Amino acid sequence: MATEYIVFVHGVNTREEREVKTYADKLIERIDREIASHSSNITRKYIPLYWGDVNKPEEDKLLNKLKQSPTWKKMWFQEFREKQLMQFVGDAALYISRHVGSKVVIAIAEQLKKALPANPEPGDRMHLIAHSWGTVILFDVLFAARWDNPDLPTYESVRRIRQGIFGVKPEPLHGIRLSSIHTMGSPIAFFNLINVVSGEDQAKGERELTQEQAKKIATHDITPQLEALLEQLYNERGQKTLPWRNFIHPGDPVAYPLATIMPDLVDGKRQCLDIQDLLTSNADLSDFLVQSISRSFLALLHGGDAHGSYWESRDVVKAITQVILQEAAHPSTAVVST
Repeated sequence: MATEYIVFVHGVNTREEREVKTYADKLIERIDREIASHSSNITRKYIPLYWGDVNKPEEDKLLNKLKQSPTWKKMWFQEFREKQLMQFVGDAALYISRHVGSKVVIAIAEQLKKALPANPEPGDRMHLIAHSWGTVILFDVLFAARWDNPDLPTYESVRRIRQGIFGVKPEPLHGIRLSSIHTMGSPIAFFNLINVVSGEDQAKGERELTQEQAKKIATHDITPQLEALLEQLYNERGQKTLPWRNFIHPGDPVAYPLATIMPDLVDGKRQCLDIQDLLTSNADLSDFLVQSISRSFLALLHGGDAHGSYWESRDVVKAITQVILQEAAHPSTAVVST
């Protein structure tokens, strides 16, 4: 029987504490309950990937050096600087560094190796659910050319991650077929700024970069390999578009719309993608209380709660479950190579 593999990638907790290994438990429980209430014959496996402790030693070193400064104690918002801001900006800066980013890649690769089958069934499907900076990590690992150098110590780890998903180069016919993408509180719209050949450029006749060109002049550009994946899946799914749901809480300062951005980023393959921006809300009264000051700086104090709210959102549970049920009810046949 086919299995739905539901993979989670966490981001940065913008509140006071780091993400823990149980970060996805509530969302998993609610999705599982929702699926079970609609269908009893769907086999599913949940895979929450964890990288939250990889960057901590480097950030601790930086914080200790900052505290040695005689001006540190005179600075405002110390707790905010030490926790929320350092965690978010620090994780971003460290991941861009290939040295620390490699540790994240290795951690993810090892977990996927243990969780995914070596010989998947032809009907198996994968659903990717990523939050915050985790969306950037996910797309960078899967599609950026900066990991394609065989001399890198992480080359095999990246290759193993990409092998797990059908349609991803360098072995696009290997792995489990990707059936949906879900991004929560994602800043991935900024990838459009490093898209070397935009949709407007392509409309003027300029060609998209080849994989070899991307390796040389655009190592962070995800467009060439993302377009290749979309085309492979589109053909393999019988010209059925890939569902992508992008969840945005209105008070989340990290979340940005993607429905108007991604068509330009993957201009040549926009017909392969069904992407929707979906607004969410908190289950408690906090949104109602903040609504009256939503356009003021004070609303940013609510931003951390908004950014982490997706893991308990009824809106998220409902939308993700709907996509999984639709994909299970109308499967497309793919040949999976092992």
